[in-house]
Amino acid sequence: MDQPDDALAPYHPAFKEPWHAQALALAHSLVAEGILTSTDWASALGTALSQSKARGEPDTEETYYHSVLEALETVGPLDPMELALRKEAWAKAYQRTPHGSPVTLGS
Repeated sequence: MDQPDDALAPYHPAFKEPWHAQALALAHSLVAEGILTSTDWASALGTALSQSKARGEPDTEETYYHSVLEALETVGPLDPMELALRKEAWAKAYQRTPHGSPVTLGS
């Protein structure tokens, strides 16, 4: 029988990092807006998780997050060339941004 959560237990966030939640929220938004079907999302995420397991990666929140990103990249609205260009632009922006400052694509 399920027990309710202990109200006196210390708080533990559902996600280790905010961007982990944001990645799943993006997938949810794509489904909610009809850009992606829930079946296609489930299939893409299942494939990414299976590939992660086949590579021998541990079952952790971090590998789950990477699988979510991998799935988003395969079903997202960007074609592979545009995706590669955006990744490159973000990598360059990250490298030129001083530590502690927000990373932006602007000059």
